[in-house]
Amino acid sequence: MCMGIPAKLVSVDGIAGTDTRGDLIDLSLVPEARPGDWVLCFLGTAHEVIDADRAASIAAALDGLRAVMAGGDPGDAFADLDARTPQLPPHLQAALDAGQRTG
Repeated sequence: MCMGIPAKLVSVDGIAGTDTRGDLIDLSLVPEARPGDWVLCFLGTAHEVIDADRAASIAAALDGLRAVMAGGDPGDAFADLDARTPQLPPHLQAALDAGQRTG
């Protein structure tokens, strides 16, 4: 499994960026990224420009995972998931609404 890590860009030079930790990030997939932007990175490559709220939410979830893996409690790291019920993808919900119960 590959997990996306939020990173805030401090500099951009062509298709390369540097984040606040000093890590080099490949920006080939997000050429619109600028210093100050948050990007979601997978294995050193930015896949998406995200807003600060989403970056904070992802960082909190990662902190919660670290806590659980260390034997602790996730706290409110997953509050956004706790507050909602599971939802089917639209095509499956439409099938269920139409009375279809099996594939």
